[in-house]
Amino acid sequence: MFIVFLKFSANKAAAPDRMAEHNEWIGAGFADGVFQCVGSLTPEGGGAILAVSESRDEVERRVNADPFVINDIVTAEIVEVDVKKTAPDLDVLKG
Repeated sequence: MFIVFLKFSANKAAAPDRMAEHNEWIGAGFADGVFQCVGSLTPEGGGAILAVSESRDEVERRVNADPFVINDIVTAEIVEVDVKKTAPDLDVLKG
Protein backbone atom coordinates (compact mmCIF):
# COMPACT_ATOMS: atom_id res chain seq x y z
CA MET A 1 0.00 0.00 0.00
CA PHE A 2 1.13 3.52 -0.64
CA ILE A 3 0.14 6.74 1.06
CA VAL A 4 0.62 9.77 -1.17
CA PHE A 5 0.74 13.18 0.47
CA LEU A 6 0.13 16.13 -1.85
CA LYS A 7 1.14 19.31 -0.06
CA PHE A 8 0.56 22.75 -1.52
CA SER A 9 3.58 24.59 -2.86
CA ALA A 10 4.13 28.31 -3.38
CA ASN A 11 2.06 28.02 -6.59
CA LYS A 12 -1.08 27.07 -4.61
CA ALA A 13 -3.02 29.99 -6.15
CA ALA A 14 -3.03 28.14 -9.50
CA ALA A 15 -5.06 25.23 -8.04
CA PRO A 16 -8.48 26.45 -9.22
CA ASP A 17 -7.19 26.67 -12.80
CA ARG A 18 -6.15 22.99 -12.78
CA MET A 19 -8.84 21.53 -10.49
CA ALA A 20 -10.90 19.93 -13.28
CA GLU A 21 -7.79 18.21 -14.69
CA HIS A 22 -6.73 17.11 -11.20
CA ASN A 23 -10.20 15.66 -10.55
CA GLU A 24 -10.05 13.77 -13.87
CA TRP A 25 -6.68 12.36 -12.80
CA ILE A 26 -8.21 11.24 -9.48
CA GLY A 27 -11.12 9.64 -11.34
CA ALA A 28 -8.71 7.69 -13.56
CA GLY A 29 -6.89 6.42 -10.46
CA PHE A 30 -10.16 5.03 -9.09
CA ALA A 31 -11.23 3.63 -12.48
CA ASP A 32 -7.91 1.80 -12.78
CA GLY A 33 -8.33 0.29 -9.30
CA VAL A 34 -5.20 1.99 -7.95
CA PHE A 35 -6.75 4.64 -5.70
CA GLN A 36 -8.71 3.31 -2.74
CA CYS A 37 -9.31 6.53 -0.80
CA VAL A 38 -8.71 10.23 -1.47
CA GLY A 39 -9.17 13.06 1.01
CA SER A 40 -8.07 16.51 2.08
CA LEU A 41 -5.34 17.22 4.61
CA THR A 42 -6.61 19.42 7.40
CA PRO A 43 -5.98 22.02 8.57
CA GLU A 44 -2.95 22.85 6.38
CA GLY A 45 -4.49 21.87 3.04
CA GLY A 46 -3.44 19.57 0.28
CA GLY A 47 -4.50 15.98 -0.06
CA ALA A 48 -3.77 12.35 0.71
CA ILE A 49 -4.33 9.22 -1.33
CA LEU A 50 -4.32 5.54 -0.32
CA ALA A 51 -3.15 3.56 -3.33
CA VAL A 52 -2.44 -0.05 -4.18
CA SER A 53 -0.11 -1.01 -6.98
CA GLU A 54 2.26 -3.67 -8.18
CA SER A 55 5.23 -1.34 -7.79
CA ARG A 56 6.44 1.93 -6.39
CA ASP A 57 7.58 2.92 -9.90
CA GLU A 58 4.00 2.63 -11.14
CA VAL A 59 2.74 4.85 -8.31
CA GLU A 60 5.51 7.39 -8.96
CA ARG A 61 4.63 7.53 -12.68
CA ARG A 62 0.97 8.04 -11.85
CA VAL A 63 1.67 10.75 -9.26
CA ASN A 64 4.06 12.54 -11.60
CA ALA A 65 1.23 12.69 -14.17
CA ASP A 66 -1.02 14.65 -11.76
CA PRO A 67 -1.64 18.12 -13.25
CA PHE A 68 -1.09 19.57 -9.77
CA VAL A 69 2.38 17.98 -9.65
CA ILE A 70 3.22 18.90 -13.26
CA ASN A 71 2.30 22.54 -12.61
CA ASP A 72 4.07 22.73 -9.22
CA ILE A 73 0.84 23.33 -7.33
CA VAL A 74 1.70 20.52 -4.92
CA THR A 75 4.75 18.57 -3.94
CA ALA A 76 4.23 14.83 -3.61
CA GLU A 77 5.58 12.48 -0.98
CA ILE A 78 5.01 8.76 -1.43
CA VAL A 79 5.24 6.50 1.60
CA GLU A 80 5.19 2.73 1.12
CA VAL A 81 3.55 0.65 3.86
CA ASP A 82 3.98 -3.11 4.11
CA VAL A 83 0.49 -3.88 5.44
CA LYS A 84 0.38 -6.92 7.72
CA LYS A 85 -3.15 -6.86 9.07
CA THR A 86 -6.40 -5.15 8.10
CA ALA A 87 -10.07 -5.23 8.88
CA PRO A 88 -11.69 -7.71 6.45
CA ASP A 89 -13.16 -4.94 4.30
CA LEU A 90 -9.68 -3.49 3.75
CA ASP A 91 -7.86 -6.63 2.57
CA VAL A 92 -7.22 -4.93 -0.79
CA LEU A 93 -4.66 -2.74 1.00
CA LYS A 94 -2.45 -5.75 1.65
CA GLY A 95 -1.32 -5.60 -2.00
